[in-house]
Amino acid sequence: MKFFLIATSCFAVSCAVGLALLIRARNMQYWIRSYALPKEHKPAIHPDDVIDVFIAICDHWEPECYGASQETANHRVSRWREEYPRLFEQFRDVNGRPPQYTFFFPQDEYRPEYLDGIKPLCEAGFGDVDVHLHHHDDTPEQLREKLNSFRETLYHRHGLLRKDPVTGEIVYGFIHGNWSLCNSRPDGACCGVDQELTILMETGCYADFTLPSAPSATQTSTINSIYYAKDRPRQRKSHDTGIRSRVGIHPPEDHLLMIQGPLTLDWKSRKYGLIPRIENGDLHGNRPGTAERMKLWLNAGVTVAGQPNWRFVKLHTHGCKNENIDTMLGEPMQQFYRELESMSQENSKLRFHFVTAWEMSQFVHQAELGYAVPSFHFQNQHENANVHKA
Repeated sequence: MKFFLIATSCFAVSCAVGLALLIRARNMQYWIRSYALPKEHKPAIHPDDVIDVFIAICDHWEPECYGASQETANHRVSRWREEYPRLFEQFRDVNGRPPQYTFFFPQDEYRPEYLDGIKPLCEAGFGDVDVHLHHHDDTPEQLREKLNSFRETLYHRHGLLRKDPVTGEIVYGFIHGNWSLCNSRPDGACCGVDQELTILMETGCYADFTLPSAPSATQTSTINSIYYAKDRPRQRKSHDTGIRSRVGIHPPEDHLLMIQGPLTLDWKSRKYGLIPRIENGDLHGNRPGTAERMKLWLNAGVTVAGQPNWRFVKLHTHGCKNENIDTMLGEPMQQFYRELESMSQENSKLRFHFVTAWEMSQFVHQAELGYAVPSFHFQNQHENANVHKA
């Protein structure tokens, strides 16, 4: 009996140690507590409710990724310009719009021909361009100059980005390269600027779309959330927590809007039959979008608090990588849109909206204002808080 108890105890300790090592191997220690013990209840989807689902694909769109030559990069740009309309024009959402795509273009890869090549897609109504940035050992002054200069170039040289309908300021959405927003890597690499949120806001950033970053160690403890974050003096990773976006909130002027994609565990897909896969909304060569993944994304419950029937599904990819481009511009993504059509046909109360990153941010603000019905008329919406309310 004594031997049995000792053996059982050793087994339990071994399991605990193994689990701890597994969690750390995937950097899950940063967010697993929030997953297991969420601070607020995730509202369930009831079959009788109308559910509006806003889907934004935010691509870390890097034509020169992996050190590609300009010739290779230009070929990738041409593929996107020529193949995307042909492949996806046939699919429509509840508003009659084709799938939307947001190209987060890296400032550090800037060549005019890449942006000129992709602009016709945006003009034809298939998407938008926002800002991506890889930087290392930067200073606040250098970062501010990079963002201001790139914002001006995109708007004045290329006719991209947009002006805020209320302030008239040129604004942009942002994704941090290598996930390292606010100098959040433990080793301090791939950024250098602790107080990055302030500089983003000062240079016209309307929202950040970097997260989730799991399994990177840059992942925040806040998951499956839309919230507002503020720089904390002399601290890195200021966006680890923030103020939850909710109906009736007035966005804090000194906080940046953070729109996260889904982060959960896929218990139906297990390594060795035991270890669940991390589901982080990443679309790539071996894992395109599917109806089953959409169910996980919806159940992650990324909402504005108080408006549970509006679900925000922010997905990400690296659509110029060799291992991804044939998926993003091929049959796997076409099949994904077919499956979405089938889901909406089977449940007419499930309404999919294909949106750009900018549009997703505007629907967040509509939810905060108490809109019951989504409206694509964004002009001065903050001054028309009673429009479309229940």
